[in-house]
Amino acid sequence: MLNSKLRASTALALMTLLLYACGACRTQTGPNSNSSSATNKSLPVTPPASAHGWTLANNQRMTLANYKGKVVLLDFYATWCEPCRAETPHLVRLQQQYADQGFQVIGLNVGGEDDRAEVPAYTKEFSIQYPMGFPEDELVDDYLSDNQSIPQAFVFDRSGNLVERFVGYSEDSGAEIERVIKSTITSGPR
Repeated sequence: MLNSKLRASTALALMTLLLYACGACRTQTGPNSNSSSATNKSLPVTPPASAHGWTLANNQRMTLANYKGKVVLLDFYATWCEPCRAETPHLVRLQQQYADQGFQVIGLNVGGEDDRAEVPAYTKEFSIQYPMGFPEDELVDDYLSDNQSIPQAFVFDRSGNLVERFVGYSEDSGAEIERVIKSTITSGPR
């Protein structure tokens, strides 16, 4: 019995490590069960122009149009996702570092209905100062319909045009996210 418990816990540990090493988790939302593996490199995508948005904790509804004039990073994450947890301190630092230059991170929780209650503790744990919201299903469909792996970060220029999409997270992709943000901040009018 002890031997089977040891094997089961070893298998669970290996599966967790494998998921973490892949750099992405699977969301628990949306109808698409796409099983393609996540990558840590950026992928071009052109989601449809959308009036779909998200709701903040104070029940305020927002869309990208509310942030026109800012460089925006929409981060689709879940509190239980280990790569998301690895990415969050990096996003907190980027928000602090570039906020005065017109940069805004927005966290969008796609961890499923049970994960909503975990967001306040997650926000506190990571000292998150940027807005945290819950996306409308249509927004999730617009951006994650082809690949539901998380985290996913979408960087938009000051006019609301998509600049780059990042699927998964690693130190390399974190450095690339920062490079894209710096470039986007300096390339457009303020």
